[in-house]
Amino acid sequence: MVYFVGAGCGAADLITVRGMRLIEQADVLIYAGSLVNPELLAYAPAGCRIYNSAKMSLEEIIQVMEDSEGAGLRTVRLHTGEPSIYGAVQEQMRILDAKGIPYESCPGVSACFGAAAALNLEFTQPEISQSLIITRMEGRTKVPPQESIEGFAAHGTSMAIYLSTGMLTELSQRLMAGGYREDTPAAIVYKASWPEEEKCICTVATLPEVAASHGIRNLAVVLVGDVIAKRGFADSKLYNASFETQFRSAKPEKDEETVR
Repeated sequence: MVYFVGAGCGAADLITVRGMRLIEQADVLIYAGSLVNPELLAYAPAGCRIYNSAKMSLEEIIQVMEDSEGAGLRTVRLHTGEPSIYGAVQEQMRILDAKGIPYESCPGVSACFGAAAALNLEFTQPEISQSLIITRMEGRTKVPPQESIEGFAAHGTSMAIYLSTGMLTELSQRLMAGGYREDTPAAIVYKASWPEEEKCICTVATLPEVAASHGIRNLAVVLVGDVIAKRGFADSKLYNASFETQFRSAKPEKDEETVR
């Protein structure tokens, strides 16, 4: 069996308990060495065969999985963050399906959620934003035309932009061309939850200069939206005393005469 495990956004203790236990039981561990915190390797048992996929091709990774399965071994494929987001896992699963090798997935904490935690931020604030768009700029991996930065920016909602720190001048221009104001709050969070984490609050217009002044060129997630200002939002209805749920009866609102 092959287990695809999300390592989380950085800190070794942000892996899930399930993910940690899968590593503890692994016979073979293939980890994304360019991004995964090496402290996680300490969870692997003595004798576990460990491979750094940063130095491997897709074919080489699959070969290790196939050989391990043939030997009756348990393989953990450790990806950074949450594998379902820019994890390049589906291509591996497609080949495993063709070879009849079973696999399961274990989720992890993605970088945008590590960044939100670093900023004590809520992406979905009533009357400000009720959606989160996760996207990226186009690089060597193409982006479908209907998923342009400008098209997403037109919604004016919260946005988390991955793998784009090296293109912030273009990103800033395209965000504004799509509809974000120049002074729309933005944030750059470098290596969220790592010891060297750095967080910068800025605006859409100042993204490039703020990143340059802090020497941030990669390994950061960009957040955009009015939620970053943490003001102007309404309280949720969930905990409003007059809002009835299956767990709590509504309490009548006190009118002005009663208060007097």
